Amino acid sequence: MEDREQWGTRAGFILAAVGSAVGLGNIWRFPYVAYDNGGGAFFIPYLFALLTAGIPLLIMEFTMGHKYRGSAPLSFARMNKKTEWIGWWQVSIAFIISTYYAVIIAWAMAYTYFAVGLQWGNDPGGFLMGEYLRRVDLVNGASVGSVGSVVPGVFIPLILVWVITLAILFKGVKQGIEKANRIFIPTLVIMFLIIVIRALTLEGASIGLEAFFKPDWSKIASPGVWVAAYGQIFFSLSIAFAIMITYSSYLPKHADINNNAFIAAFSNSGVELLAGFGVFATLGFLAKQANLPIEDVATAGIGLAFVVFPEILNSFPGFNDLFGVLFFGSLVSAGLSSLISIVETFVAAIQDKFKVSRTKAVTVGGGLSALFSILFATQGGLFFLDAVDYFINTFGIALAGLVSVITVSWVVRNLKPFQEHANLTSDLRTGLWWKVCLGVVTPGVLGYMFVLNLIDNLKSNYEDYPTAFLIYSGWGVAVAAIIFGFILASLKWKNGLEMPEDSEN
Repeated sequence: MEDREQWGTRAGFILAAVGSAVGLGNIWRFPYVAYDNGGGAFFIPYLFALLTAGIPLLIMEFTMGHKYRGSAPLSFARMNKKTEWIGWWQVSIAFIISTYYAVIIAWAMAYTYFAVGLQWGNDPGGFLMGEYLRRVDLVNGASVGSVGSVVPGVFIPLILVWVITLAILFKGVKQGIEKANRIFIPTLVIMFLIIVIRALTLEGASIGLEAFFKPDWSKIASPGVWVAAYGQIFFSLSIAFAIMITYSSYLPKHADINNNAFIAAFSNSGVELLAGFGVFATLGFLAKQANLPIEDVATAGIGLAFVVFPEILNSFPGFNDLFGVLFFGSLVSAGLSSLISIVETFVAAIQDKFKVSRTKAVTVGGGLSALFSILFATQGGLFFLDAVDYFINTFGIALAGLVSVITVSWVVRNLKPFQEHANLTSDLRTGLWWKVCLGVVTPGVLGYMFVLNLIDNLKSNYEDYPTAFLIYSGWGVAVAAIIFGFILASLKWKNGLEMPEDSEN
């Protein structure tokens, strides 16, 4: 059998893994989560979660991909044929995420252009929803769930996003993904360092940093804070939707799995901390300018990136255009590196299952994702994006992670063989800590998170959206990912499940 494609260097793999983990959530989610859950005190549960769930899960996924030398479905199938559906479930989740993630990158790309001349005017919120996204309820008076027409300002940069992504994927792992991340990740770090340095010199920066780092020790006793810490670690490391299994399948035979996991995890956390400095120093400036308390300007997600930051730039003291281009450019860089990794999961899965060329796999997989992404580039796209993102994360990724770790730990009982495989080529050897974390701590926390989220969503509708809308755009999408997992697992492997010649099982 033909040898599997490999990374050119260890640094290339680490940059790709970090590029996948470092996404939009690091910049616009982590700072607010930390601030809202105890400030400086939050770093204790955060570090605990990193060491007891994040790194152990990364080691498990790196080991699975490296040991079985395949995409997520192929790796699960080689581990035990009855578990193949979990791999396809994860790939289905990745496919769904790729369809709307590309649209958010398109927004950031458009805003990189809008930053020149501060084209959003004095009302960034109204510009975003009305003039730019032309949200269906604001423009046409239509209800949530209406699609409306395609928005040219979103659709045009979306085409560019997909052209860049697919062009890189066509070139393969070594010549495409690795080389791209050697550009994207250093560029992202340099841009954000400039942002942070400038932000720290702003009047009021100390107000924001004090709010970000000042510890509220009373919150440490709250279970919700610990759940938030585990949730942040879990979602920020690109775990449980096939990426890390796929990427590690391209590692050479003697790769240091354990050290790679530690390096990738701490690099991701380093970028999150850097984002915290930049975001809250800038929010402190806004609070000072508006004469408001920091809690009135602190926010997360789309509101932070596309409303609050433009408001800040409107009153920025000098070089506001450049600062805006750097900020939104960093979002584009972080987003593209993550999108490439997400799409690679189903490209690799198609290649493995049906033994087609990479060109065909990218064309079919990437082409379908690009086609479906048009839904989110419509006037009603924001509502669909919000619902799909929430449910596929809450009841897709989290549940898939819970099922996969329980399967490996308790059903097929593969922790010991995995540990032996990883330790064989790693300078840092894992012991009882790793097995206890994956066998007890991680499934316990993920199970608790899932139950809490399920109860909350059964009690009240997410964002008070209509029930009918949530059934097909939220719950339905999450369930569809599982169904597709079983359907794809039922199809035969064209050339069976034999291991490649370069493997060591």
